[in-house]
Amino acid sequence: MALVRKSPGVEREDVFLKPRARLETGVPGFVGFAESKPDAKPRPDTKSIKPEPGVPFVLHRKIELADNFSCPADGFLADAVAAFFDNGGERCYVVGTAGRDEATLRGGIDALAPVADLDLVAVPDAMTLWLDREPDSFQRVWGVQRHAVAHSTAQGDRLAILDAPPGSNTGGLLAQRDFILGGQTEPVNAALYYPWLRTVEGKLVPPSGAVAGIYARSDARTGVHKAPANEELTGVSDLEIDVGTTIQDQLNPEGINCLRAFPGRGIRVWGGRTISRDPSWRYVNVRRLVLTLRRWIALNMAWTGFEPNGPRLWIRIERELSGYLTGLWRAGALTGDTPDAAFYVKCDTETNPPELRDLGEVVTEIGLALNPPAEFVVIRVTQREGVADLLPR
Repeated sequence: MALVRKSPGVEREDVFLKPRARLETGVPGFVGFAESKPDAKPRPDTKSIKPEPGVPFVLHRKIELADNFSCPADGFLADAVAAFFDNGGERCYVVGTAGRDEATLRGGIDALAPVADLDLVAVPDAMTLWLDREPDSFQRVWGVQRHAVAHSTAQGDRLAILDAPPGSNTGGLLAQRDFILGGQTEPVNAALYYPWLRTVEGKLVPPSGAVAGIYARSDARTGVHKAPANEELTGVSDLEIDVGTTIQDQLNPEGINCLRAFPGRGIRVWGGRTISRDPSWRYVNVRRLVLTLRRWIALNMAWTGFEPNGPRLWIRIERELSGYLTGLWRAGALTGDTPDAAFYVKCDTETNPPELRDLGEVVTEIGLALNPPAEFVVIRVTQREGVADLLPR
C-alpha cells in the first residue's frame, strides 16, 4: 500500500533489492552403501533433517559422513567423500542405500533428481559389485553407470563422473564405454576416469571422489569454463597402474581420461574429455559451461513466467542474458575480441511468431563462441646457424 504524504519535500525511502541467486558449481551427489545412524546429530547450519535411507543429505565437512552414517569397511563411499573434501570440495550430497545391490544404487541415483543445487553425480560403491566377482559383475556395474548417465542427461543440469573398474586394460575400458553409451541420448553428460588411486593409508580406491574435488577446486579458482585437468591430486600416494604416453595415446582419443604420475609434479588429472560421441561436446569444460548456463537461466529467470509476452519482455530477457554472458566472456569462458563476437541473444518477433505466443511460449535463441581447452600445444623448433628459434604453432 502506497504511503500518503501530507507535506511537500524530499524524503528518504529505503529500498532493499533482492540479491541475485547464487549458483554453486562443483557440488556432487554421491550414492553408496550406508546406513543412517539412529543417534545422528547433524550440524544446525546444514538445515538438514536427520539422514534417512534413500534421501539426499548435505555434508559440509568430511567428518559429517561418519557422524551421520555407517559405511561398510569394504565400500568406497567414505573414501570418495574424504577424497572430495581433501581435494578442494566444499559441499556435497550423500544418498545412503541400505541394500547392497544394483537396484538400490539405481534408486539412490533417482533420489538425486529433485536436488537443484548439485551439478555432479558419482556412484563409487558401484565398484563393490565388481569386486563381488559374480559372473555378471560387469553388467551390474556398467548398468548402474549407464543409469547414472541417463539420469544426468535427463536432468539436463549435471554430469556423471564414472570410475573404471580396477585392473582394466584398454580393451576393457572401450567395452565399458560402449556398454554405457548403448541406448543413450546425445549429448551424453559423463566423463570416465582411469586408473584407481592408492591412498596414503595404502587402500586402492576408485578415482571419482578425488576427481569431483578437482572439479570443485578448479571451479572455485577459475570457473566451469576451465578444464578440470592438470590439477594435482592430494591424499594419493600412487596409482594402481602407471599410465604412460603409449596407453594415453590409445585412450584419450576415445574420451577416456587418464590420471598420470609425473616426476616432481605429483599425480595429476591428465584428461578433460567427455564420452559423448558428439564432437561438439567432446570437452568436459565446454559441456559443463552450457549445463551451468541452463542452471543459471532456471534459477534467475523464473520471473518471466506469466509476464505479458511482448516486446518489453523480450528486451528484458535479452538484457538479462546478455549481462550474464558478458560476464562469462570477461572471465575467458567465451572466445572473441568483443562480446558481439563471443555470443548473441535473440528474443524478438522472429523467434516468437504469433502461433507460439498463442501457446504461451517465449523462445530465446542464444549463440555462443565456446572456448575449448588448449589440449595440444606444439612448439616448432627451427635450427639456423648457431641459433634455435622456438615458435608456437
